[in-house]
Amino acid sequence: MNEVLNTIKERRSVRVFKDEQIKDEELQEVLEAGLYAPSAINQQSWHFTVIQNGKVLENFTQTAKETFLKSGVDQLKAMANNEKYKVFYNAPTAIIISGDTKAANPEADCSAATENILLAAKALGLGTCWIGSMPYIFGNGNNEALKNELGIPEGYTPINSIAIGYAASETTKAPARKENKVNIIK
Repeated sequence: MNEVLNTIKERRSVRVFKDEQIKDEELQEVLEAGLYAPSAINQQSWHFTVIQNGKVLENFTQTAKETFLKSGVDQLKAMANNEKYKVFYNAPTAIIISGDTKAANPEADCSAATENILLAAKALGLGTCWIGSMPYIFGNGNNEALKNELGIPEGYTPINSIAIGYAASETTKAPARKENKVNIIK
């Protein structure tokens, strides 16, 4: 099978990581892959913020939990009330993908960049988990102080994030794909 297609089919979400930082070269490779993602009108409307500082990652989790408790979303409240919950699952590195709010389609741009990073990481032997809670943490102007602490540029908002590191164990095989998800009209 084609190497790219194989990587796509083998990529899994990892939620248990080794306590070992990824190599700088690996980080640069995955970030570069993100920069090569397609974007609406080639605006390249993303900005990547890499967090490798344990105290900053812990502060991020605390801020997220406080926000989740106020959210009115039962699933988020349950996560916030779980003392073991960490936004980035104790991964040594997190990447925040923020989008330019004035761009044509920053959500699509940032999601394409996110997927490129996930696939590049898999190809390099790294484990990742796409974290989808950024709109809850930063939506409606929430947590501007955290955005400033992270150096997220003015006019950008966090859209996606990724936990990244070395998987603590082998990933499981992909579950069966759901049926009836494709229509082909000829």
